[in-house]
Amino acid sequence: MRIRCTKGLSIHTFHGNFFVRSTDLLSLPNINPDVGFAMQMSIEEPLIDSNTVCFQAALLYTSSKGERRIRVHTMCLPVTSNVLDVIYSADQQAIAALLTKMAVDRSLTSSMSDARDALMNACVDACGAFRAAQGSGPPGLIVPPSLRLLPMYILSILKHIAFRLGTSTKLDERVYAMNQMKTLPLTYLMIYLYPNMYPVYNLDEKSCVMQGDLVVPQPFLLHLSAEKFEREGMFLVDALDRMFLYVYQGVRDQLCRNVFNVSCFDLIPESLIELPELDNVDSERLRNFVNHLQCQRPFHATFQVLKSTSKNKQEFLHYLVEDRTESTYSYYEFLKHIQQLMTK
Repeated sequence: MRIRCTKGLSIHTFHGNFFVRSTDLLSLPNINPDVGFAMQMSIEEPLIDSNTVCFQAALLYTSSKGERRIRVHTMCLPVTSNVLDVIYSADQQAIAALLTKMAVDRSLTSSMSDARDALMNACVDACGAFRAAQGSGPPGLIVPPSLRLLPMYILSILKHIAFRLGTSTKLDERVYAMNQMKTLPLTYLMIYLYPNMYPVYNLDEKSCVMQGDLVVPQPFLLHLSAEKFEREGMFLVDALDRMFLYVYQGVRDQLCRNVFNVSCFDLIPESLIELPELDNVDSERLRNFVNHLQCQRPFHATFQVLKSTSKNKQEFLHYLVEDRTESTYSYYEFLKHIQQLMTK
């Protein structure tokens, strides 16, 4: 894979699985649609006479049928001298993904503490650059719409198993998470960093779509916070390689019969790793939705049912990144901390 850019720009760091053969040429052991690469760019010369800059990636590969092919992607972007134009055009998910990969490298070459500090500083610098470009403004933490979710993504990275502090994290699990962060494409990486959580205890017809002969519910997304829970609810968290169905103690007995084939919450098995196939609407819709999520990735995520009274419920609760724990900030406290750092 060869990557080029307009004169005056340079690409100096690559992220992914490859061997660097020259400054712009990467040798790849294999390639498939489910891997991602990231590059860091720097401006070497003033772009005064340029209205646009271009980036091009050309991939030479052999298809599964033995055919030699070249696939080329070209992107052209306008040049501006206005910092606000750059900030308002920022892609916060791409920024979070690149910062994640840079933090993995920093933790390997320096220390975990330095990697965490670098993530925090990047968030402070982004918010500070916007305030400086605006000049005067109201007090408080002001973030442009294009970067509104960046602090939340940074917090989720800091709380992720790859970067969280404490003795409860196993080394092999941390290394696996770092490897995933280095190689996952953007779509999968964002789910890995900030999982999707759905309420699945009331899957009605209004939120369903037809996929062939199947009725697939489309429940809305919830913030990753326990304050969104209801005592009679069931909540599904999709963390890319793992799925958890979290069942609250107040769940209706009828729903227990329809979904788990038991008469009440107390009789739901502790080690349930698949949903029973029952002949009723609630069971069919929930199983169709889980299968729909599984089909959207190239691998099968593990599935587990956890009860709110289970001793293993912490496996689910640690995904609630917007909540406070003994050693980490809540999302609100993190925003206040970012604001304090900006005023120093």
